[in-house]
Amino acid sequence: MDSRAFLGLVETHNPYRWHLPVETRLCTGGKFLYGGAGLGAAISALEGTTGRHLVWSSAQYLSYARPGEVMDIDVIVPVTGHTITQARVVAHVGEREILVVNAALGDRDFALQGQWETAPRAPHPDECPDYRHRHPHGGTIHDYMDERIVSVRSEAELDGTVNDGHTVMWTRLPQVIEGVDAATLGVLGDFVPRGVGQALGIRGGGNSLDNTLRVMNLVPTTWVLIDIKVHGLARGFGHGLVHMYAEDGTLMATASQSCIARIHRDRDETADGRRSTMSGRTA
Repeated sequence: MDSRAFLGLVETHNPYRWHLPVETRLCTGGKFLYGGAGLGAAISALEGTTGRHLVWSSAQYLSYARPGEVMDIDVIVPVTGHTITQARVVAHVGEREILVVNAALGDRDFALQGQWETAPRAPHPDECPDYRHRHPHGGTIHDYMDERIVSVRSEAELDGTVNDGHTVMWTRLPQVIEGVDAATLGVLGDFVPRGVGQALGIRGGGNSLDNTLRVMNLVPTTWVLIDIKVHGLARGFGHGLVHMYAEDGTLMATASQSCIARIHRDRDETADGRRSTMSGRTA
C-alpha cells in the first residue's frame, strides 16, 4: 500500500479536484481529521496534479472535518516553470474551508549538496518501548501508527517539571510499505503539540494552527526518527520544530508548527468542565 491508498484519497475526472472521505481511522481521539492526514492528502493531490515532487508546503488549519464527511481538495496552479511549479490547495467540506496549503514542487540538477543537522543517538526501534496513549484509540489514526519511545516522558513522569523541550521518538505507518514519501512525512510530522505537553511536564498538548513541511532527501527507510524541539510557549500558543530522519541518519524533512496549547481534561470536556461544542479550530 502506498500513502495515497492509506489516506483513501480519490482522484476525480477533473485533474485539479480530489476527494478525501473522512474516516475515523484518519481522525484524532477528538473525532476530527488529524492535521497530518489533511496535510498528507493535500501533498498527495499536489504531486498527483502537477506530476512533480514537493519541495515545501505550508498548511493553515481553519476548521474541523468530521467522520462521515467528504473533504474536497481543489488544486490551483498559478505558475508552472521549467523546473518549479508554484501551487496551492483549498480543502473544504461544502462551503466550509478546512485547510489551505501553499506549496512549491519540482526537482533541479545541482552538483552540490550537504546535510548539517545530525540525528540524535537512538536505539533501534525494536529496542524501544511502545508509546502508550492515555485513552483507547477507538480506531483512530493512532491505531494505524507505530510509535516507539526514545526520549519521551510517561504519564507518571508528567509532574509539572519543565524540561529542555526536546522529545525523540520513532514512528511509522505500518500499512505504507511502498516507501516513505512526502505525503507520509506530512502525516508523521504533526508532533509539535505533543512536544509542548512534554516540555511543560503536563498531560496536555494542543491543536495545530499550521504546519510547514520542507522536504530534503527521501531515502528507503521503514521507521522515521522524530526529533521534536519546542522553542517556546507564550500567550497560549506553543511553537516548535520537528526534524525527520531515516534509519541511516539522512535528514528527510523538517516540519515547523504553532499550536493552541491545551491541558487535557476529562474526555471531550473543556477547561470549565462543560462539554465542548467547538466547531472550528480557533474557536
